[in-house]
Amino acid sequence: MKRILVVNGPNLNLLGKREPHIYGSKTLAELMDAIRVKAGELKVQVSFFQGNGDGEIIDFLQKEAPDAAGIIINPGALSHYSLALFDCLQALALPTVEVHLSNIHAREEFRSKSVTARAARGVITGLGFTGYLLAMEFIAEQSE
Repeated sequence: MKRILVVNGPNLNLLGKREPHIYGSKTLAELMDAIRVKAGELKVQVSFFQGNGDGEIIDFLQKEAPDAAGIIINPGALSHYSLALFDCLQALALPTVEVHLSNIHAREEFRSKSVTARAARGVITGLGFTGYLLAMEFIAEQSE
């Protein structure tokens, strides 16, 4: 069975508490539940990881990627400056979709640029939890 890595970056463990007017009131656990339901529909497995530093995220990706069909990643603030995470995603060469809950282009200027996006097949921004589900559909199709 295909396995998709779902990786969330800094502060996403605070979903539901952190700026609910931007990120919504649902928690990371609720996001994971929604993803599990979609994974069941698509007949894929998912492995979840949330880390607050690029080093721990890179370690997870390097360890888990060899057996994965693709990556869904919300790098959070790391998307704006982590060349190390970009290099990792580029080197893994798996179908990757970068997801952002909020529309990063409608927020502060510094958030509108993502250095990690260049390592992704696509970027979904501003669709909340739905962005993750759409990314799963895409990766499941790519690995058929």
